[in-house]
Amino acid sequence: MPFNALVLTENDGKVSPSFDEIEESDLPSPANPVTVAVEHSSLNYKDGMILRGIGRLVRTYPHVPGVDLAGTVIDSSDGRYAPGDQVVCTGWRVGESHWGGYAERARLNADWLVPLPSGLSTRDAMAIGTAGFTAMQALMALERQGVKPGDPILVTGASGGVGSSAIMWGKALDHRIVASTGRIENADALLAQGAAEVIDRAELADAPTRPLLSERWAGCIDAVGGDTLSHVLAETAYGGSVAACGLAGGNALNTTVIPFLLRGVNLLGIDSVMAPFDARQRVWSRIAEVFDADRLATITTEVALPDLIELAPRILAGQVRGRIVVSL
Repeated sequence: MPFNALVLTENDGKVSPSFDEIEESDLPSPANPVTVAVEHSSLNYKDGMILRGIGRLVRTYPHVPGVDLAGTVIDSSDGRYAPGDQVVCTGWRVGESHWGGYAERARLNADWLVPLPSGLSTRDAMAIGTAGFTAMQALMALERQGVKPGDPILVTGASGGVGSSAIMWGKALDHRIVASTGRIENADALLAQGAAEVIDRAELADAPTRPLLSERWAGCIDAVGGDTLSHVLAETAYGGSVAACGLAGGNALNTTVIPFLLRGVNLLGIDSVMAPFDARQRVWSRIAEVFDADRLATITTEVALPDLIELAPRILAGQVRGRIVVSL
């Protein structure tokens, strides 16, 4: 039976989207295939890049994008999943190397799936999505390094999906969150989400003038990278940690070893794409413990597939606040 999908094609180096009906027989067949009726997906920064053909993240066309999806199993070759099971998929280069969530059906390797956590709907899971998963992953990494409730945690790119989620999780876990944003007009919304303080990203936008600056942060969840990350490292307190999980401000890092040698600062790399199953389950379990549907609703907007074409350039330009759920 045909189903609807957003399909990307490439001609003369230009990527173009279209909305087509495709057959289940057209779906790729990975190892240990599980076919999922997709109910919700989401829009992430990486999705924006793929929809615009930026960065050559997709090498084979035609292609169905969408790095996140949640839905119900309709067919499974793997004993871990049976028809009727609800599942979540984030990462594993789904939506990049493999067809993703912007279609009413997806066929995925069973290893890429996680059972939908108890108490969450598929819509909730996609309102969380890769961004919320990454934010919790980063927060848990800071906690393992000794960051405690009440310690000042800086969140950069606070108006975006990862940033908004980090504020929400941080508030739920009694951390003192300081939100940095280039859209200071969002300050009231960030405070309502749970930030204790909001600062203009201009305070952090330039590379530091000295290897060490005054100590300000016990921890940081950084979704920006570039000179912002350099600046934050110079301001991180003795023994503090920075969880780096994004590069919206660039992938270069202009710094010295001084913060690491003289203050014992930890720079923690956060990868949500290839995180193994056990680690994913721990993160999703922690999310389920602190999940608040009403709070999540304040940072979530729901759209349909055709809306993604207009939203893709906006998320790349930093003009999208919070999380975007795609209803299939």
